[in-house]
This record gives sequence, C-alpha cells and structure tokens, in this order.
Amino acid sequence: MDKVFVRHTVDDYAKWLNVFNSVEGMRKNAGEKSYFIYTTDDNPKDVIGEFEWDNLNNAKSFFNSEDLKQKMAEAGVNMQPEIFFCHPKTSGH
Repeated sequence: MDKVFVRHTVDDYAKWLNVFNSVEGMRKNAGEKSYFIYTTDDNPKDVIGEFEWDNLNNAKSFFNSEDLKQKMAEAGVNMQPEIFFCHPKTSGH
C-alpha cells in the first residue's frame, strides 16, 4: 500500500487537530485508507503524518489541491510542508 509522509510545524496543535479532523471526509473521498499522526519528542508543534493511500496519483492530487492548501492555512500550518510520496519496497518484522 502506498504511503505519504507529511511534516510541518503548526502554531497551535489543538487548533490544527480540529481542522484536520474536520476534513476527514475530504481525505477519505480522495483515497486515504488510514493515518497516524506524530509529534516530535521535543516540540509538540512539529507534526508528522503517515498516511496510507489507495494510490499515489490520488494522493498527489489531494496534497497538491488548493482546498487542502486553504485548510492548512486555516489550521495554522506555518511552513511549507515536506511531503514524501512512497511505494513500499520491502518489509520486516
């Protein structure tokens, strides 16, 4: 399953999370299958998302959409996000 990793900093995690949760339907309709959200140990405003997507073409369309950019601004994302579109190559245990 294809994965997308996103890293950015936010002004306020609670505000960001509220907006993130409000666009769940938008993400699911675009092909999101599951996600995990992390923050770094030393900075709770440093947010990393791990998303499982149905395919990378749908993921790229979603993550490059103007709707998402507007929501990220509304959520207080204060940097250009780092986005990595990944295909699995091997697995371990």
